[in-house]
Amino acid sequence: MTVSVVRQIKSFMLKGDVDWRDVPLFTALSLGVASVEADVWLVNGTLFIGHEEGALTPARTFTSLYVEPLLNILNGQNPKDSFTVGQTTPNGVFDTSGGTPLQLLVDVKTDGAQALPFILKDLQPLREAGLLTTFANGVLTQSAVTVVGTGNSPLDLVKELSPRDYFFDAPLTQLTDPSLNTTWDPTLSPLASTDYEVAVGWSGIGNISEAQLANITKFVGDAHERGIAARFWDTPGWPINARNSVWTVLINNGADWLNADDLEAASEF
Repeated sequence: MTVSVVRQIKSFMLKGDVDWRDVPLFTALSLGVASVEADVWLVNGTLFIGHEEGALTPARTFTSLYVEPLLNILNGQNPKDSFTVGQTTPNGVFDTSGGTPLQLLVDVKTDGAQALPFILKDLQPLREAGLLTTFANGVLTQSAVTVVGTGNSPLDLVKELSPRDYFFDAPLTQLTDPSLNTTWDPTLSPLASTDYEVAVGWSGIGNISEAQLANITKFVGDAHERGIAARFWDTPGWPINARNSVWTVLINNGADWLNADDLEAASEF
């Protein structure tokens, strides 16, 4: 699962639009990527994986590509033996950073209210094994996998979950918007995200403007004040020097997560 050399765990996400990879989860973990995003479609009671509906196949399901592999990996990382007697927190997916949780984003492409019960059902093996980060009785307990719903995930239904082990990807640019009638904190939303092009818009070529930089620092600051991680998606991917310039500015100004298609490049950044 992990590479043979010690590698820093990366603050990059495997984007949902690379679910076409044969083994998207294993590809990400092998490069030290600590967050993966699964594009999920509910079709006839089954959750399928694919960036577009036309790319769905019977073999590529949420269970087969994410839940079962994670369960197998984490069972291997948490053997029942003399070395683990008294251990109260499960090891995560990384040998060299057992306390680092994997963030699993579930990008719901179909109706969120209809999909949520099926997502929660498919997560049951990880839940039964105590491997999901959970908010219950006023206490947030971190475990090996933190599941965050995005896309069409239904905010109102996620709020109602008790205990909650499926969290919500908050709107990064609206954390201070009272009209949403929501208290944003890590018990509901450990992550807040926004479309980079809409929120910032700098192409990575030339100098970033003061206004564009101010948007980054404001939105990141709004999240961090609430104990929430900040993510910008749809950042420029080409040309390479522009992509790297955007990544550098975001990281230097506090962004916690960056989306990436080219995982090999991201792992070496």
